[in-house]
Amino acid sequence: MACATIVILTLSGCASQRISGALEGYGVPPDKAQCVGDNLSERLSVSQLQALGRAAKAYKSVDTSSIPLTLIDLTRATAELRDPVIPLEIVRAGVKCAVLPAGSRPAM
Repeated sequence: MACATIVILTLSGCASQRISGALEGYGVPPDKAQCVGDNLSERLSVSQLQALGRAAKAYKSVDTSSIPLTLIDLTRATAELRDPVIPLEIVRAGVKCAVLPAGSRPAM
């Protein structure tokens, strides 16, 4: 049982680092990206995190502007995934980590 817990914690830590690294690449400040990454890796499954990554890449490949991808953009991109938990958790993490103002509402 202890080995399984260690494996899960290691995977969670890797997911958090990958998320925060991607968010930094999209222009989110490192401390806020780490906070969001930690929150999303704790609350989303591996398949949900993979879907989030694919949606972010697809959204950014269509948006050729040099404007950084925001969490609101990610929320819009994931709204089409038919998994209501993913955009909800993005908004939750964004507010908790002070990346999204509490009163902001992404257009869907």
